[in-house]
Amino acid sequence: MTGNTVNPPLRVATRGSNLARAQVDIVARLIGQPVELVIVSTMGDRRADEPISAIGGRGAFVGDVRDALAQGAADIAVHSAKDLPPRDDPRFACYFPRRGDPRDVLVGSTLETLRPGAVVATGAPRRRAQITAMRPDVEVAELRGNIETRLRAGERYDAIVIAAIAIERLGLRVDRPFQTLEPSSFVPAVGQGAIAVETRVDDRRTRSLVAGLDDPITRATLTAERAFLAALGGDCDLPAGAHATVDRSGAVMINALLADGPGRPRRITVIATDSVAAGVRAADGLRSLEPAGSSGRSGRSA
Repeated sequence: MTGNTVNPPLRVATRGSNLARAQVDIVARLIGQPVELVIVSTMGDRRADEPISAIGGRGAFVGDVRDALAQGAADIAVHSAKDLPPRDDPRFACYFPRRGDPRDVLVGSTLETLRPGAVVATGAPRRRAQITAMRPDVEVAELRGNIETRLRAGERYDAIVIAAIAIERLGLRVDRPFQTLEPSSFVPAVGQGAIAVETRVDDRRTRSLVAGLDDPITRATLTAERAFLAALGGDCDLPAGAHATVDRSGAVMINALLADGPGRPRRITVIATDSVAAGVRAADGLRSLEPAGSSGRSGRSA
């Protein structure tokens, strides 16, 4: 895309994957201004064969992109919100457009029709813990790579677990049986389905252009989820997940999960009037629960 000297395009730092580019397209349409891509190779991209937990956790897909923004090579950075570390970086202002589908999807089968001994592939400890809790008779294999790579690799397994939003945003056709997993029973990653747009805090012009992207409901729910993960001190290597919603009164409900190991998830639901309080109380509540058995243990707090 091109612009002119009067209204130059916004320079957008992003990863080079098709999904990352699709997210930039969404942001560009929302801003209504031409953009120029600044493609950044991140640690997570360069070491795609290694587990995320071994190469920096959530920061593996964010750090290099943020560096480009901080150094002035870009005006904004666009991330998948689930890749953000749970604590804000004081160098940047962050905005969250309206969230997309937060759910996971099982591609290749349904939970009920997986054969005993089936192999389900996923790279996320959170997904591993929940799959083995629901189906303790299956095996779980490691899976990394972009969405297209994972879908192709998935043909070697009985099923794979990926984010539903990735399939939607890429317009991919899934020819195998699949099952969309509802957040009430299969807790998604913190921030899953949302896009994060960052600017430098001292760049007032750019902040004024993108501030209107911020969706208050999405901000409230992601604030609760990120507060939960921050309170746990967690990252991608922690088998934890959370999904928050806001009701008509403005109360925040967070459904959160923390696993002690494969097939041993603890779960809790917390309702609070404040997003941060909801997340922190969910973390504290999960830590206070006894280690779960294969069926898990649940709690509820209002």
